Amino acid sequence: MSDPTYKKIELTGTSEESIEAAVNNAIVKASESVRKIRWFEVKEVRGSVAEGKVHQWQVTIKVGFRLED
Repeated sequence: MSDPTYKKIELTGTSEESIEAAVNNAIVKASESVRKIRWFEVKEVRGSVAEGKVHQWQVTIKVGFRLED
């Protein structure tokens, strides 16, 4: 077996609940079409404000997945 090769893609997940939920939403959605996701790193956190309160979290992540042999 050869040493594995990985690829990174960038995603932005959103959630009205939390940063963690935004990350999870992005990974769950990506898992529908990308196989062998192995890790993620948070690149940016931002959000929107409505009526003086946090309305939505937006988290940009890089997701690494293994390329198939």
